[in-house]
Amino acid sequence: MQIVEENLRDHEGEIKLIPENLEDLWHLRFIIEKGDVVFSLTKRASHSDDKLRGDKELITVRIGVEVEKVEFHRFANRLRITGRIVGGVEEAGFHTLNIVVGRELSIRKRWKDEQLKRLRKAVESSKRPEVVILTIEEGEAIAGALREWGIEEIFEKRQSYGKDYGGTRNEFFEELFEALKNTSFRYLVIAGPGFTKKDFYEFLRQKNLDLTRRTVIVDTSSIGRRGFIEVLKRRAIDRIIGEIRLAEEAEVVERLLEGIAKNERVAYGLEEVRRAKEYGAIEVLLVSDDFLLTEREKWDIDSFMEDVQKTGGRVLILSSEFEPGEIVSRLGGICAILRFEVR
Repeated sequence: MQIVEENLRDHEGEIKLIPENLEDLWHLRFIIEKGDVVFSLTKRASHSDDKLRGDKELITVRIGVEVEKVEFHRFANRLRITGRIVGGVEEAGFHTLNIVVGRELSIRKRWKDEQLKRLRKAVESSKRPEVVILTIEEGEAIAGALREWGIEEIFEKRQSYGKDYGGTRNEFFEELFEALKNTSFRYLVIAGPGFTKKDFYEFLRQKNLDLTRRTVIVDTSSIGRRGFIEVLKRRAIDRIIGEIRLAEEAEVVERLLEGIAKNERVAYGLEEVRRAKEYGAIEVLLVSDDFLLTEREKWDIDSFMEDVQKTGGRVLILSSEFEPGEIVSRLGGICAILRFEVR
């Protein structure tokens, strides 16, 4: 989350911000509440058009609404904020603002302490790069973090090894591994010319299997800034994140199915999952998006998911358009992998 402007006095006032990922939209779901005033850009029909024409031109305007309802779109890729129009246009009525990643919005309200804490936490989390690109060739490596404005170089390692220098290739790889361990990120791209990148990947696999599950290898002709640009030009990042996220979901669902087969440390169906949550036993909560959409009309499932997070559980919302989410949907739409048995 990026805060663009903040104007508060005694917890009351306006904060202008930009959500940078789906997790930020999730946070906003709990920050924005009925009675708040939210401004953002939206599309409206132009009144200058000929009223007899059916294909009215849509123009972009900034509209403010007094919030009546906040909800996620079906596939959790946008936040829908519906309310009475209070600014931006002269006409009365209601309007829905569709807030997506990267779209600026302003929130005017009386801010609660926990809402400001959640916002600060989201801002702090956004400083952690989601993707680190490690470009490497024999004896030299340069790593960069993917930021909104480009690639920020975060470390460079050089080492000469062989009988004349005293160092070893393994020591060089160990040094790189330690540098990565001290860097917080979600996904890793190992790029460069030749075979060194693959050799380092194999070294990494022996050291940290979980990290290599979130790692891909990309061929580039150079390392450093030119190598970073090659990775970006090939649009590898979007593909990588999509593929790895789906692979992560598939792996978690596989754990769920294994647990069901062995009848141990899993819960599925709303009644079982609720019981596991009461004991604080949920390690990973899996919810299909179609179940989420239906249940939001019946009860406060969002608070349920938030409570799971508060007890250290991880929440995964899976699209029923893909196999992992489809499996969860068939199992009742809500499942959990447990820390311990609940009988």
